[in-house]
Amino acid sequence: METTNYLEKNKDNIYVLGDELYKNPELGYKEFRTKEILVKYLKDNGFKIENECFETCFTVSIGKGHPHIGLIAELDAIPTLGHPFANKNDSYAAHSCGHSTQCAIMSSVMAALKQKGIENGKVTLFFTPAEEFTDVEYRRKLIKEKKIKYIGGKINMLEAGMFDDVDMLIHCHTMGQNPQYHFSLGTRLGGFVHKKITFKGKASHAAVLPYLGINALNAFNIFETALNALRETFRDEDKMRIHGFVSEGGQTVNSIPERVIYECYVRSMNLGAIDDYSKRVDNAAVHSAKAIGASAIIKTTPGYLPLEQEPLINDIIRKEMYKYAPKEEINDGEVSMAAGDVGDISLFKPVVQFGYTGFKGMCHGKDLCIVDKNRAYTEPAKIIVKTVEKLLSDKTLTDRIIKDYKPRMSKEDYLKYINQ
Repeated sequence: METTNYLEKNKDNIYVLGDELYKNPELGYKEFRTKEILVKYLKDNGFKIENECFETCFTVSIGKGHPHIGLIAELDAIPTLGHPFANKNDSYAAHSCGHSTQCAIMSSVMAALKQKGIENGKVTLFFTPAEEFTDVEYRRKLIKEKKIKYIGGKINMLEAGMFDDVDMLIHCHTMGQNPQYHFSLGTRLGGFVHKKITFKGKASHAAVLPYLGINALNAFNIFETALNALRETFRDEDKMRIHGFVSEGGQTVNSIPERVIYECYVRSMNLGAIDDYSKRVDNAAVHSAKAIGASAIIKTTPGYLPLEQEPLINDIIRKEMYKYAPKEEINDGEVSMAAGDVGDISLFKPVVQFGYTGFKGMCHGKDLCIVDKNRAYTEPAKIIVKTVEKLLSDKTLTDRIIKDYKPRMSKEDYLKYINQ
């Protein structure tokens, strides 16, 4: 059966799978129920589970040889207070970023390709854990236990060489509610580093002996003023963002705060700018603390790197999108300050990520829900399956994509960067 016809005929099965995943959200490296649901669906469709690692990561594949096309589906949810399906036993995890739909879309694509059969190539679906850079202390615990090496799921997979044999990769991600656009295409994403800054002062009785204390919260307030002053030095072309929150603001009202913890991202489209402003943030924190006799302990963790997309694959996707939306309803070539570890893969392989709708509410918001299952599941699946078939059938095109692609960083330099 033709693949898009298969997807249309079996769309109710996709919706059931997607709904079950949506209602069982889990944070990164804890996606055990999610994996169980997907494994059942895939085994029912004749797949053998492969490459199980990093707690919940696994792959399935069909075909052999080259071109070898990779598909990516992200397993994890994100903490979202107030979401109707928030997992109260897992930091209120919810699929407010739509990863559950990715998993259903890509699983159905593989089922459609398998029932038809493929020749002259291979397709592998990578189920990747822990895309959302959250629940960091739990992940650091896993690192100490040597279960993972890095915070982000795809970073572990890259370091382990899981993508080495792949020629190119396709990914998709919800746009959330977007009444102006039906799809997005060719979006550039930013990169970031994560910073945890601990301001240390000295506790004393807040009412009787405040003059003997050193107020860590005051040190933070001075730092926040310095941070705001830094913002006027941002260059427009770098798309700089520094944003964060106070994860610990003191110990008790009756004591001068001895410890205040601030966590933030330093984001940019420009890797050099990320490093530059990361150092400026450090300088501001250290000297703001010193101003009142406090100290600042800074832990910087590399996050994700900017995404650059493969235009020739996007040309195929664009033509498929025109079957479902006119040109003016496709947001083509956006520059977004969002980030994902798919950007790290794009350093080494041709990668695309397109956006789709079918949702109501804001990404990462408690109101995100699926309102149009055709847009949220069926249309993206049909676009991907036809793109894969085109790539497998047009050897001249795939050879050109592979030949023209130039890695943006060596593996040695990348490992040096993420291990800093």
